[in-house]
Amino acid sequence: MSNQRLYRVTKRKRKRKRKRKKLLTWFLAPLLLLAITGTAYGAYLYSKAASTLDNSYESIDPSSRRGTQVNPDVDNTSILFIGVDDSEKRDYKESARSDALILATFNKKEKSIKLVSIPRDSYVYVPKKDRYTKITHAHAYGGPQVTVDTVEHLLDIPVDYYVRMNFYAFIDVVDALGGIEVDVPYEFKEQDSHDSAEAIHLKAGLQNLDGEEALALARTRKKDSDLFRGQRQQEILQAIIKKAATVRAVTKYPDIIEAVGDNMKTNLTFSEMKTFIEYATSGDSLNIENLQLEGMDGRENGAYVFKLDEEKLKQLQDVLKQQLELTSTSIGDSSQ
Repeated sequence: MSNQRLYRVTKRKRKRKRKRKKLLTWFLAPLLLLAITGTAYGAYLYSKAASTLDNSYESIDPSSRRGTQVNPDVDNTSILFIGVDDSEKRDYKESARSDALILATFNKKEKSIKLVSIPRDSYVYVPKKDRYTKITHAHAYGGPQVTVDTVEHLLDIPVDYYVRMNFYAFIDVVDALGGIEVDVPYEFKEQDSHDSAEAIHLKAGLQNLDGEEALALARTRKKDSDLFRGQRQQEILQAIIKKAATVRAVTKYPDIIEAVGDNMKTNLTFSEMKTFIEYATSGDSLNIENLQLEGMDGRENGAYVFKLDEEKLKQLQDVLKQQLELTSTSIGDSSQ
């Protein structure tokens, strides 16, 4: 690692200790397996993970689209992953806009996960403001609560849990894992986490990416669109899950837990988190399907927006209701 890059990494870590940032929790599932082995190392990691998640817990109002309290031990559930665009230049403000939204729905009986990427410029109704705007603005209007409420209204299903993550945490986790293997679709140059223009240069092809490079791939949309960007984010998320579940990643768990402790906000308790371990350990029986919102480019008040195809949206709503095995064909009023 060059002296200049080492300086940037050290500087970023110092700033993170002064600011609270968030991270998604999938990385904890594999380490829970270690506790089952009964080893001292596994017990240590298990205890550290429990403490980390307890300190990162932040509740939101339960979904009004559930008749009773959801129980992930027995119920089909959903988790919204929120990636927040709050670099050092943007001063880590809680009012930052979301830059990535991925909804995961889990069907326990079928051992299936359906991932839905929501383009950040999707033109949607935001209940909190009683207006239509880009979905990226929802987080700035009220954090995870308003984002969850907006996604529930959009997809007409309950969103049971959320995990809010910061991009610097994303970088640390990927680096702690020793990088992830991803197929880069084309050559491109993109800014880094410090907003330095064209600091990252990637060529096309299957390769191992470090944290900065993986972030650049997740963020870029210079040569395609938000739809393809969402697909890349789904692929990157799956690559992280796959790498975190390998035996070679075990020695990296302390670094991952440290990043999680500094950078995560979620309404999942540690007890609830443990119930998702079966999804990480289902092996070949686990079925992960990537879904996508469809639409077309448009403009509202002079600004670019992504206008969703209402017919395709309704079809997607039905797929997700079937995945969650909801008893009603329509939950709530999505007509606004």
